[in-house]
Amino acid sequence: MGFDTSIKVLVVDDFATMRRIVKGVLKQLGFNDIIEAEDGNMALKELQKEKIGLIVSDWNMPNMTGLDLLKAVRADEKLKNTPFLMVTAEGQKENVVQAVQAGVSNYIVKPFTPETFSAKLEKIF
Repeated sequence: MGFDTSIKVLVVDDFATMRRIVKGVLKQLGFNDIIEAEDGNMALKELQKEKIGLIVSDWNMPNMTGLDLLKAVRADEKLKNTPFLMVTAEGQKENVVQAVQAGVSNYIVKPFTPETFSAKLEKIF
């Protein structure tokens, strides 16, 4: 695999179940250093606190959407180069254009397999 699995990964989703699924996939791929946030605001706090190597964020969240989080990350000098993988539901294809314009590294549509996830990460790194 062409990516470094020792990096710290931040998983952002308001549903604990979805975070658990994403974490499971990440662990299957060899990532062990995973932290969680349940919305964009919490995610930004974590990003200020420690060095994150990859953000995997859901699109639809209360308080701050994945898109707003992406924009905040890209607008921050310290964080702007952090790889950002957006997770969206099937019906949100039109959102992808916005995410790409906002500088998303890649996106993945739910439901996804570990293989798809791995392929998307290969493209990012």
